[in-house]
Amino acid sequence: MTLTPDPTLVAWLDQEDKRTAQTIREHGTTIEYVFGDPGSRLTPFAYTIGLFGMAHPELLVFGLDPRTTTLLLNDLRDRIREGQDFAPGDVAGFAGWGHRVTFEAVPNPGEIVFAANRFYQRPDEVSVEVLQVTYDDRQGRFPWQDGYETAAWIQPRPGAFRAD
Repeated sequence: MTLTPDPTLVAWLDQEDKRTAQTIREHGTTIEYVFGDPGSRLTPFAYTIGLFGMAHPELLVFGLDPRTTTLLLNDLRDRIREGQDFAPGDVAGFAGWGHRVTFEAVPNPGEIVFAANRFYQRPDEVSVEVLQVTYDDRQGRFPWQDGYETAAWIQPRPGAFRAD
């Protein structure tokens, strides 16, 4: 039995593909933001689309509002465009934001970055590479360090999260 695609969904995806391509042409990347639901302990997350085309893993971040997410990921995108390469374990700081971030390899990107894989026409099993951008708390501690202040579900550890 062959399923017939919903024409409305196909039209929407075509428009989304065009918007994504246009944004990447203009800015180098686009950001896919997924709103969470704190009441259900579903953290918001976002990831870039476009860095893979610059021979760099896409970037994924959890638990931030849309504005902070955009500022953070665009700052990192600009650094990459200027030649900086981020790898697991690297640490970066920011002017005007009192946090540091580190980068962690994501072992299950095909379960998270669906729009990036769609854009690059890659099956989820052969996903684009992704680095999780993990930020410290107000005391400068990362989630794996003793005394970390933020609830664990807000910044899940790499491999522990999957988008549904």
